[in-house]
Amino acid sequence: MGKNNDTSGSKRAALIVATLGSFLGPFMGSTINIALPSIAREFAMDAILLTWIATSFLLTSAVFLVPFGRIADLHGRKRIFTYGMAVYTVASLLSAGATSAAVLICFRVFQGLGSAMVAGTGVAILTSVFPPGERGRALGINVAATYLGLSLGPFLGGVLTQHFGWRSIFLVNVPLGLLLIVVVLWKLKGEWIGAKGERFDLSGSIIYGLAIVAIMLGFSSLPGILGVGALVAGVLGIVAFARWEERVSSPVLDMSLFRRNRVFAFSNMAALINYSATFAVAFLLSLYLQHVRGLSAQGAGICLVAMPAVQAVFSPVAGRLSDRVEPRILASAGMALTTVGLAMLHFLEQDTPIEYILAVLVIGGFGFALFSSPNTNAVMSSVEAKFYGVASATLATMRQVGMVLSMGIAMLLFTVYMGRVQITPEYYVEFVESVRAAFGIFAILCFGGIFASLARGKMR
Repeated sequence: MGKNNDTSGSKRAALIVATLGSFLGPFMGSTINIALPSIAREFAMDAILLTWIATSFLLTSAVFLVPFGRIADLHGRKRIFTYGMAVYTVASLLSAGATSAAVLICFRVFQGLGSAMVAGTGVAILTSVFPPGERGRALGINVAATYLGLSLGPFLGGVLTQHFGWRSIFLVNVPLGLLLIVVVLWKLKGEWIGAKGERFDLSGSIIYGLAIVAIMLGFSSLPGILGVGALVAGVLGIVAFARWEERVSSPVLDMSLFRRNRVFAFSNMAALINYSATFAVAFLLSLYLQHVRGLSAQGAGICLVAMPAVQAVFSPVAGRLSDRVEPRILASAGMALTTVGLAMLHFLEQDTPIEYILAVLVIGGFGFALFSSPNTNAVMSSVEAKFYGVASATLATMRQVGMVLSMGIAMLLFTVYMGRVQITPEYYVEFVESVRAAFGIFAILCFGGIFASLARGKMR
């Protein structure tokens, strides 16, 4: 099992490392949303191509999370985390020097690869170090870091973009990444290997990766015939992957976790639905506030801080509560609140008061905080120690796939309502209609997610 480092110093170091790792990815994701209009102007990108700046990062993360979670279980969670941080930092530096949209998207792919290695191992390291009675609190702090990244992102992204240009948002990740690597090597002692001696399922990983790519590319190409074909191929690929995993002795993803573990299966489904319904909110509102309402990047960033700031404040509280109260109750209540917020955004107009938008973001933020920490605790506490890496990576995959689906829905609605055009005043009516349609679909999705959350059953 490797060294069992359960001293308070080891716990503190693991919490610092995992928390900083959880901060960086969301921070990058939310800063990029604010910078998109500036990037679009520099590279003359239409609305659909622009979504690929965000989607390329998310798609790569989704493809590699589970394989790297499994590799971390086999070869060491700290090792994979450190390599991932190095890849992420170098990719951030290269992205800052991008000379075209295609080059930027390419470097975002490498950034997504590094992010997958970090996200697939951080929560597993925490779960390895903290016993069940303390785990909810630690995971709550970790989730709060995710939301702190999301909340600081729009504000700092707005300030940086406005005063130093969009390239500065990539450069700011470099010292943070280097600092994290130093902390890992200096303070985080020992290693955690949950499945030493087992084999890595390369064939299963390839089938899985191709299926995820086909689904996401298909979704982004709808309603065309190529989109339908890719989507069908992707679904068939997932079926083939599930069958393959049942047959191999050391699967990359043990399907019995879904088949025999009700809490694990429905908690992951709830996470997938929740992120599918919420991730594109910041993306759509960033474009709406800067284009339709004429706010600066900094002004839009300050508005968008509301939702993740509330999440950051209440996530540790919800995490602590989930050590005592059934996660199913807390998470389902959170999903219901988020549904209310999304339904309110469906009534957005070109002149909707900013105060109304801020109130909705606060409601949504509180709902998301109630959902996320208890749901993470439910997933990680429902599996034995040798599956921590895979469980952490599976949950992170649900998050990434949900984010890509969320962006896919936005992309599809842009295609239907606007076509391949830049967002200019003559298309504002169609743009607002597409945004309203997106929030309507997200509210319906989130409402369905309440029942997935309730269906997980009792943990205690």
